Amino acid sequence: MSAVLLKDVFFAHDGAPQMHFNFEVSQGDRLAIMGASGSGKSTLLNLLAGFETPQSGSIQFSNIDLTNVEPALRPVSILFQDNNLFGHLTINQNIGLGLAPRLHLTKLQNDAVNSVLAKVGLARLGKRLPSELSGGERQRAALARALLRDRPVLLLDEPFAALGPAMRIEMLDLVLELQLEKMLTVIMVTHNPDDAEYFATRVGFVEASSLLSTMPATILNDPPKGSALSTYLGTKLPRFSA
Repeated sequence: MSAVLLKDVFFAHDGAPQMHFNFEVSQGDRLAIMGASGSGKSTLLNLLAGFETPQSGSIQFSNIDLTNVEPALRPVSILFQDNNLFGHLTINQNIGLGLAPRLHLTKLQNDAVNSVLAKVGLARLGKRLPSELSGGERQRAALARALLRDRPVLLLDEPFAALGPAMRIEMLDLVLELQLEKMLTVIMVTHNPDDAEYFATRVGFVEASSLLSTMPATILNDPPKGSALSTYLGTKLPRFSA
């Protein structure tokens, strides 16, 4: 079953090259979107989230056309690199925004906040401000807010790019665990081929502002010689022993 389907979606910022997206993502897939800076990867996520509207074509979720539906009514949550936490609100309050924008939470909603905090390993940090948490903890809080919205499609816009290798893998493991538990469909923009190879089931490469098909993630181990993907990935440096 198709969780996400883009049918001949065309979009262009003023004065920029036209982008063209025509592909589908099956339910439960983990799709890594790769490509050069400025190729349109983040714009693609903004189209899916409803922050941008295509000039033509349609965006469907579970076979329902939601091309012109506002972001809040779409079955998607999105996690950005800068985590988008409000500095004057506690972590509990930041997460609670995912349920009640005015923060008038019921007991049941407060219980849900505490439950998701525990799930991402922040059970005792809910009363702290974002400035009192590490970078990895702030990203965990942002992930908790996205999960609390309980939408079937999760969009990740390089949310772990600023983290060190060990913390990045820890976060990918956490997303993978939650994705399998909830059977989420995940679309992740990344510049890191190791992250894509580690996490994704499929890969989409944005070339010349277009993404018209996806490939099994195993292609990252042996991309076709001379292809745009091969050029983008380059040659892995050999490991030298002391």
